[in-house]
Amino acid sequence: MTKKYCLKLEYSVIIFVLLGIMLLLVPVSFSNTRQAVFISKWNEKFNRIEYMFSVINAHITDDMLKSMKKAQTPQQREEIMLAIIKPYLRVNTEKLPPKRYKPRYMNGTKVFKGQKYYFDEFYFAENNTILGIKDIQTETVDDAFFIMMFDINGLLPPNRWGKDIFGVSIYDEGRIEPFGYNEELLTLKNDCSKSGTGIGCSYYYKIGGGFED
Repeated sequence: MTKKYCLKLEYSVIIFVLLGIMLLLVPVSFSNTRQAVFISKWNEKFNRIEYMFSVINAHITDDMLKSMKKAQTPQQREEIMLAIIKPYLRVNTEKLPPKRYKPRYMNGTKVFKGQKYYFDEFYFAENNTILGIKDIQTETVDDAFFIMMFDINGLLPPNRWGKDIFGVSIYDEGRIEPFGYNEELLTLKNDCSKSGTGIGCSYYYKIGGGFED
């Protein structure tokens, strides 16, 4: 075997090894890049929602407040809140997402009816996002009145909490907080992982938390 042939063989082996490493890294790199885009979009969305509610709170009328107080059921209150935010988020109440749209937790488990983060209805909103809004039972004055979810990737996958789905709680006087804002850092880190629900990612990412592939 000539020296020239040995050198060619060595170069070929090196090239194949490098190609193999690149193929292994590309999916991870793509996943990280896509998640970084989701996080960036979520931060933009949260800032917009926060500003939106500051405007709503400044212009809310007595009639709106009276209507909310008179509402007898969660569905009625949800309809009123939806009507309030509709022009700000360009919510489409005519064409709804297909029934096959089923959000899941980050760990892949289903969100079952009756759970806090199960939404009966979804709506298309600005930039093809999907919006869910839910009136929740309040026990004290410090509890949230509504929760909202945003699938910033719309119908496109992964449709999972902490990946492309995030949410906020709405409190008295229009104050909003991302899910998980009142949790400990370790709790958030565990929840925002492959084995967690991903609910706490809404806050975890906002405080600079990392993400797993």
